[in-house]
Amino acid sequence: MEILSATILLFLVIDPLGNVPFFLCVLKKVEERRRKAVLLRELGIAFGMLVLFLFGGQYLLLVLQVSEPSLSIAGGIILFIIALRMIFLGSEKVFEDILGGEPFIVPLAIPSIAGPSAMATVLLLMAREPTRWPEWLAALAAACLLAGLILLYSSRLIQLLGERVLVATERLMGMILTTVAVEMFLSALRTLYPSAAWPPRI
Repeated sequence: MEILSATILLFLVIDPLGNVPFFLCVLKKVEERRRKAVLLRELGIAFGMLVLFLFGGQYLLLVLQVSEPSLSIAGGIILFIIALRMIFLGSEKVFEDILGGEPFIVPLAIPSIAGPSAMATVLLLMAREPTRWPEWLAALAAACLLAGLILLYSSRLIQLLGERVLVATERLMGMILTTVAVEMFLSALRTLYPSAAWPPRI
């Protein structure tokens, strides 16, 4: 996987467009002058968590005795479920009852940005080709930067495009993500059964 492909994949998994309505809902109780600072803080925490998984994920695999094909299949299944949710349900309203005051770590940094699918994706990238960690780190930084820009200007974005356009864009991103998930699953099958043709010819 090239660095551009990894950046696009991570951007799709983080799903900033799908998180725009959720972020606006959570930050509704936060003062206008504090919202940007809160967003930057949560983005920094999420990025730090994903970097931790990027470099520590391989050791977690060794401790759990999880093979790379197993992780690829599991990651593909997770991405596929996330993609189906994006297509048919839209942005899921996790943690609807938010306590008063500013949100801290939960639910904006985790799991909205650094969710299970994003953690599994960076872990999988590092497990496949650990020597290319500078590229994966750059891809992660680029994806988080793009997601951060969208979320920082989410209020203007939703006024400019409208909620219908954002929902349609999220559905399109979900369609793209389904193909990525299927490819991850087939890649694991090719590793397990190299002599077979995947997908099988009928």
